[in-house]
Amino acid sequence: MKVTLLIVGKTTDAHLDALIGEYVKRLGHYIPFALQVIPELKQTKHLTTDQQKTQEGELILKAVGTSADLILLDERGQEYTSMAFATYMQKRMSSGKDVVFVIGGPYGFSQAVYDRAAGMVSLSKMTFSHQMVRLFMVEQLYRAMTILNGEPYHHE
Repeated sequence: MKVTLLIVGKTTDAHLDALIGEYVKRLGHYIPFALQVIPELKQTKHLTTDQQKTQEGELILKAVGTSADLILLDERGQEYTSMAFATYMQKRMSSGKDVVFVIGGPYGFSQAVYDRAAGMVSLSKMTFSHQMVRLFMVEQLYRAMTILNGEPYHHE
């Protein structure tokens, strides 16, 4: 089983990029993990938000393929404590299927992406920048792995 975090657009803040890289490196000790970037759309000023979501959606669906479980990071998704998210990941991992978590573009996901999704996860009821969500997600994946392995990173 492989876990992928698929993101639209590269991380532009060097400090965040370094932190994200650190957690990606740490995750590699526990599970096959990849951070995959879909380039931002070019020349979007003449596109409506729906057109942008549709075009990004096509790129997302192409990158995910048909065999992996697609999990959207979405404000309407299920919220978890870190312990509950670790349990969620354990269930996902025991299924043997690859899992792709997706952080969409600035306007969210197209209906086609929602239709393909196997689930949705919310990191918080609060709104964070897409740049910050990347860091939070890789940290929570790492935290889940340390919880599942009984390591002292997480404190209850």
